[in-house]
This record gives sequence, structure tokens and C-alpha cells, in this order.
Amino acid sequence: MPDLKNHPLVADRLARLRSASCPPKDFRNYLSDIARLLVLPATAHLATKETKVVTPLTSMRGQELARQIVLVPILRAGLGFSEPFLQMLPEATVAHYGMKRNEESLQPEVYLERFPDHIAESEVFVLDPMLATGGSAIAAIDGLKERGATHLHFVCLVASPEGIKALEESHPDVRITSAAVDEGLNKQGYIIPGLGDAGDRIFGTL
Repeated sequence: MPDLKNHPLVADRLARLRSASCPPKDFRNYLSDIARLLVLPATAHLATKETKVVTPLTSMRGQELARQIVLVPILRAGLGFSEPFLQMLPEATVAHYGMKRNEESLQPEVYLERFPDHIAESEVFVLDPMLATGGSAIAAIDGLKERGATHLHFVCLVASPEGIKALEESHPDVRITSAAVDEGLNKQGYIIPGLGDAGDRIFGTL
């Protein structure tokens, strides 16, 4: 699993957005910077197919993506990843998975599902800035597989070892891409040192 925290630009942006004094506007900008950098390792294994390209001077054989792309941000924090991913993958379709965490059980509760018809034939990227307990990621991927999705990827900003282990045990076929892997979880199920509640910090609802 790629861990990009030692990349100088990623390390700089991570340090800035982790700070409790980082305002929502800057938090969103730093999050977008890192998300765009994550697109490259997250898509490095995608299948391609040959295509004919006519340049201003001649014709040649090139490569294009073999499957359609579907982005699935887990609401609401995942929305912070969808726009920078769309900038890099403008042909992608955006689905939505609305979940909230039950603060007593720490388990996800689904309140919204919107998926395209072609999800079974597509490369599907589940987007969520945080992989904490893994509950939301596992539930989302469970639901996507029930709808026929087989080419699945999970992309996050910060992950915990516990979340990675849980996701890999439940879905060993899913590729995980994270900017950083932190120390672990506290008793409330939040990542330490982490960055707090990503959704609240993105949308300024602290």
C-alpha cells in the first residue's frame, strides 16, 4: 500500500492541515493538493487498451483507460476528495454514499445511496479522507459489491493500522492508497495524531 507521508510536498501539506489552527479554507486547499497527488498512485494499476491517435504530424498507437471510472465519496467528508479527483479524471461519474457514524457503537449508518447503472463494469474509487475503524469503508464496499462492482479501490488521506487491517481482512481484493498511516485509534475511535473530524474541518462546522 502506498504511504506518501515522506514525500516532501505531501509532508508539508499534511503538517499544515493537521494543525488545530488551520482554518477551513486552507484545510480544503491542502486537502485538495494531497488528493490530486494521490490520484497517480491510486490509478497506477488501471488496465489500458490500445487506441489510434492522429497527431498534427502523423498517426500513432496510444493507450487509453480500458474501463469507465466511478468515484464514490462517502458523505460528507468524502466530498472533499471528489472535486480534486474530478480535476484529474474529468470523464469520471460521481456516485454518492451517505453514511454517519453511530457514536455509541462506532458503526456506520447508511442514509443515502446513488449509483450509476454501469458500476459493475467500472473502476470504482471509494473516497474518504479518514480510514479509522474501517467500518464505513467496509460497509460501503459491501454495498458496492452487492451491486456488482468488482474493480474496487479505496483512497484516503490518513489511515490507522486498525482500519487497514480490518479493511484488508474484509476485502483483500481492494487496493488501498493513503497519504499517511498514523499511530492508531483512541477510545472514541478517532485516529491519533490524526487531524480531528475531517468533515467538520472541511465545512467549518466545528
